[in-house]
Amino acid sequence: MNGGPTSTQPNAPSIAIDVKGLTKSFGGREVVHDLSMQVKRGSIYGFLGPNGSGKTTTIRILCGLLTPDSGEGTCLGYDIRRDADKIKRRVGYMTQRFSLYQDLSVRENLEFVARLYGMPDARGAARDMIARIGLKGREEQLAANLSGGWKQRLALGACTLPNPQLLLLDEPTAGVDPKARRDFWNEIHALAAEGLTVLVSTHYMDEAERCHEIAYIAYGHLLAHGTVDEVIAASALSTWTVTGDDFNGLMAELTGKPGVDMVAPFGTSLHVSGRDKAALEAAIAPYRDNSKWHWQASEPSLEDVFIDLMGRSTDNFQG
Repeated sequence: MNGGPTSTQPNAPSIAIDVKGLTKSFGGREVVHDLSMQVKRGSIYGFLGPNGSGKTTTIRILCGLLTPDSGEGTCLGYDIRRDADKIKRRVGYMTQRFSLYQDLSVRENLEFVARLYGMPDARGAARDMIARIGLKGREEQLAANLSGGWKQRLALGACTLPNPQLLLLDEPTAGVDPKARRDFWNEIHALAAEGLTVLVSTHYMDEAERCHEIAYIAYGHLLAHGTVDEVIAASALSTWTVTGDDFNGLMAELTGKPGVDMVAPFGTSLHVSGRDKAALEAAIAPYRDNSKWHWQASEPSLEDVFIDLMGRSTDNFQG
């Protein structure tokens, strides 16, 4: 999966995507606003954000699958406006919905994809991919009869069969059991280690933490990006973990208080966060001495940051 297109740009060997000022509107609604970012080759880049906030549109623009209203940039060394067709031939796209032929077998689906891309040995390519994705022994099973996890493996095999240089994954593990999700991500990391660049949208925090870098997009605006540690640090959140009884009452009292930017239950504990440390501590001070709660200063998690960003996001599709 190495050996991408050459480019006169000096950063082409290390940067897969480099865009500036991308904007896109549909029906008078701005879906992507002045977005600039870089994605390193061979990296897994995760996109997080509320439903309908522009993640999928952003990913498609980054890869030349949609033309922006304004802005410029390159993908795999090609101009996203002028060279969209060249980019598309080097991109694998896996959607949330299974899109292969349900009435064909595993082998037939992969052989069909191989022939579609003009691969010289379609049977051999399909056979090798079946071995790679762990579907040996299921070659003749109809796709319709596969479980969600096996369908996911087949879909991944199909979109990586033509050796793309860039892989787009749109919430690929929705509705899949935890073991299948873990196996899927192990395979994604193996592909990235071979040089494949991966863009993935997800709502799962554990998946976001497995990405090399992440971006949080809310209603077209890029609010945070970088490694997970960088995004957490940039949030400037101070967090307290509370254990004890009657969380509902405590949540109701703390929500909306000056200095308290986020209150959310996490299992058997409650996370209370704020961006102004002094104001947060002043807000929780009256509750610290109550014996039914135990307060512990803690590091903010990615989920704390995610919830805080969601709370600050404005839905530009309402009204």
